[in-house]
Amino acid sequence: MNYPAHRAFVACAFAAVFLVACDRADEHKPAAESRTTERIVSLAPHITELVFAAGAGEYLVGVDKFSDFPPAVADVPRIGDAFRVDYEALSLLQPDLVLAWKSGTPVELIQRLRELGYRVVELESGSLYSIADQVQQLGELAGTSAVAKQAADRLRERIVKLGNQAGENERLSVFWQISADPHFTVTGRHVINNIIELCGGRNIFADVPGLAPAVTLEAILAARPDVIMASVSPTDETWKVPWLRWSELPAVRHERLYGVDRDLISRPGPRIIDGAGQVCAALEAARS
Repeated sequence: MNYPAHRAFVACAFAAVFLVACDRADEHKPAAESRTTERIVSLAPHITELVFAAGAGEYLVGVDKFSDFPPAVADVPRIGDAFRVDYEALSLLQPDLVLAWKSGTPVELIQRLRELGYRVVELESGSLYSIADQVQQLGELAGTSAVAKQAADRLRERIVKLGNQAGENERLSVFWQISADPHFTVTGRHVINNIIELCGGRNIFADVPGLAPAVTLEAILAARPDVIMASVSPTDETWKVPWLRWSELPAVRHERLYGVDRDLISRPGPRIIDGAGQVCAALEAARS
């Protein structure tokens, strides 16, 4: 995919492919539970995953073209991508709820959908706990509250466990690399920043404005991070090579360069907890 540089993170997130199973849990849905929607359209891959996690996958009638997990979503009609919607295809689906990504779906697209009379709910994930909250929220919308609450509680338990494991250990400064040339990173507003802090790290660009800005190499070198992490393919080691010339960086000198599976960390959906586990494990290794 070729998107403008300022949308690099969104493109990266939408290109991710995930591997963890997510059940619809239809057999656990109480028959008497009320439902406010029965025809859902998702405009982002991670929202699609949230819907399935909430036990409401059967109510999805349309998704964006990058929704590829869980496998059951393969049979759901496509209605466009992150930035464009096929309004004719959407009208044929007659959704009673459209789910949008507040920081990823263009404002003008959301406005147009509302002008056309669609009920649009915007979701945003600024922290791991907000992801669990959204699972529960979607369950309430779809009438699958019992399943959704169980799923949300399991996510919360895993978050607490990760935080407890990090404990009061030394906080290492971290540079998070989304991409290189230019170097895109995450700020304090991003869910990955929340993960870094949960795992006992300190994001060197937490105070920079925006969500996923480009930063200069000079700024990275000046910050002298203890650890460098990158969201990459699990088998990709080539991203480390350009850093090896900067041996004055503590992260390079002490060999603290860690790749995190982008399929698990790039989408703010339920499986990002697995990515958070990799971040915590890397920071624990860096302290040893």
